[in-house]
Amino acid sequence: MTKGRYSKYIRPISITTDCVLLVVLANFFLKEFAIQLPYFIIYQLISWCVLAYFTKFYEVYRFTKPVEIMGMLFKQLFLFSLFVIAFFSITREIIFSFRLLLYFIGFSFIGITFFKGLLFYYLKKYRIVLGGNYRNVIIVGYTDSSKNLQNLFQTRLDYGYYFKGYFSDKIKNEQIKGDVSQIQDFVLDNKIDDIYCALEELSNDQLKELVEFADYYKKTIKFIPESNEIYAKNLKIDYYEFFPILSLKRTPLNEPLLKFVKRLFDIFFSLLVIIFLLSWLIPIIAILIKLESKGPIFFKQGRPGLDEKEFFCYKFRSMEINDKTEESVVKNDPRITKTGNFLRRTSFDEMPQFFNVFLGEMSIVGPRPHLWSHNNEYQTKIRKYNLRLHIKPGITGLAQVKGFRGEIETDDEMVNRIKYDLFYIENWSLLLDIKIIVLTVINVFKGQEKAY
Repeated sequence: MTKGRYSKYIRPISITTDCVLLVVLANFFLKEFAIQLPYFIIYQLISWCVLAYFTKFYEVYRFTKPVEIMGMLFKQLFLFSLFVIAFFSITREIIFSFRLLLYFIGFSFIGITFFKGLLFYYLKKYRIVLGGNYRNVIIVGYTDSSKNLQNLFQTRLDYGYYFKGYFSDKIKNEQIKGDVSQIQDFVLDNKIDDIYCALEELSNDQLKELVEFADYYKKTIKFIPESNEIYAKNLKIDYYEFFPILSLKRTPLNEPLLKFVKRLFDIFFSLLVIIFLLSWLIPIIAILIKLESKGPIFFKQGRPGLDEKEFFCYKFRSMEINDKTEESVVKNDPRITKTGNFLRRTSFDEMPQFFNVFLGEMSIVGPRPHLWSHNNEYQTKIRKYNLRLHIKPGITGLAQVKGFRGEIETDDEMVNRIKYDLFYIENWSLLLDIKIIVLTVINVFKGQEKAY
């Protein structure tokens, strides 16, 4: 097996390959630009590298998600395209062939995307099949979070982490390799690369000694937060002169421009659905609902929305008229009609909410709006529950595509929903929205266990 000592060459190889590709494509498509071509090549390589530095284009790690890589690609190549076009304004040259320039930009996008995807894919396969490019890791502290991390290392073989054991002063079992005082010898003898520490099991002196040891021997040290907290991951360090201050980053949807982009996407997407789908679907579903039971076609219910302001959430009526609308639906609920059963299994009952989206009360993707009864109950039970109320609720969400939807049978189910909601808020991107929409459509056809 090949250890991760070759990892340091991956980034230089990736940068070199991208630059060579840009030079080859420039020579192929822009050869008519002969006099200025050498200057253009130098300009584009400098632009590419400077942009890559600021966009962190090459900061891809074994745990980086594909959707994040696609976001990096689009950002880098979009900005690079602007810089390429700007060259002609700077040099006051006439673009001799806009078509060839578009070919150059287009094939650069395709080639770099293909190579980056291929590299990412084969490195994962290399780690899984051949056990290469791996890192040896230990965990200090035997906590719930530590055990969850161990499970991640052992199930996600594509990450390439080899778990070598726990160290703890508090617990003794077959997985514990020793106490905290034995870590340094074990790390050096077993060529450990990464040390993960559960902070609640280490004293300040032990932590300081471990950090100094890791610095001296060039080992990576990382910290695991406490398991009983739903926490925000967006931490950053600011320096007041030489004094470090740890603070929370603003989430993407705090930024006015990104909020505008999300709203623009919501308007465009909801209009498409309303015009091309609901315009003919509503009459058909209305007839089916009316043929089976008396009552309105649509069901509206007050739900907590943005900043906990109430709005009326619209659905196709899927139940007989009843006075228990604040009670969540259970499996084989007698209130549900036959038509309603189909609508709920396919999630078609949620379709009228596209009108809520168009009116600005909801978003296509976001935390699902809970019943007021659930909202009031879990606000006091789950820490940071209210953070999900800082953005508009969605027709679909990350928790729903991960299977956390429908009836809430235990408090843990709600905790998991909130964790996914907070992850979505902290990691929002347009690509993530699109991914969730695609997964939602797939789940409509596949069906979900709790879609009732």
